[in-house]
Amino acid sequence: MNRAFSRKKDKTWMHTPEALSKHYIPYNAKFLGSTEVEQPKGTEVVRDAVRKLKFARHIKKSEGQKIPKVELQISIYGVKILEPKTKEVQHNCQLHRISFCADDKTDKRIFTFICKDSESNKHLCYVFDSEKCAEEITLTIGQAFDLAYRKFLESGGKDVETRKQIAGLQKRIQDLETENTELKNKVQDLENQLRVTQVSTTPAGSVTPKSPSTDIFDMIPFSPISPQSSIPARNGTQPPPVPSRSTETKRDLFGAEPFDPFSCGAGDFPPDIQSKLDEMQRQRWRGSKWD
Repeated sequence: MNRAFSRKKDKTWMHTPEALSKHYIPYNAKFLGSTEVEQPKGTEVVRDAVRKLKFARHIKKSEGQKIPKVELQISIYGVKILEPKTKEVQHNCQLHRISFCADDKTDKRIFTFICKDSESNKHLCYVFDSEKCAEEITLTIGQAFDLAYRKFLESGGKDVETRKQIAGLQKRIQDLETENTELKNKVQDLENQLRVTQVSTTPAGSVTPKSPSTDIFDMIPFSPISPQSSIPARNGTQPPPVPSRSTETKRDLFGAEPFDPFSCGAGDFPPDIQSKLDEMQRQRWRGSKWD
């Protein structure tokens, strides 16, 4: 193993200071995992961690599991480990918590760093596999340390406290985003359950009846075309039934049909009466003609 960085005044770095102080340098690598170590630094410490994680990864690979790919974002504030597609932050290793960084000279694809966990206060060794950029990544982390140290000297140590506060706020934001995602998933699950319940309780092909509109007196308006609905008004009173029109012939109080002299036949009356009826019929016809 080889320690990746030392603060030499004549050191020539790969990136501009602005790239690491105002932005970040991204790299893609395979993440073998992290494991707890007893010491915050040391070549033998990281060598044992690499051997342990390689063995664990070999077992998972034999079971058909692939090594996950991650994106590293390196800046003077730390090293972020993200999922490449979703950009979800898996680990946020603040720079002032990183105590050791090294690449493996016997296996040039492997590089590691040790970081003190902010919650458990345990030292964790992170191990990565990069086919072409292992040494470059360790040098980039070394340059980030160098720039952060210079900034610390220029600010008289005040910048360190500011970075700690910023890191705390970033972690809080990350926790809130995770909680927000979980709440959205729960709401979506409840909506799906409610939708399934509504579909299962509603009979197929059933139509919810619509109550007829009413006027200002809460009465159902009369429609001469459609028959009156049997649904009661909103005030609870039932409208009076519409009387049906009878097609039977009306009779008088004695049960006899009304007399119509003009609907009778010619042989029903004597000749003198019949002649008067004929005259009345002709006068009636003339009167209706002139009208």
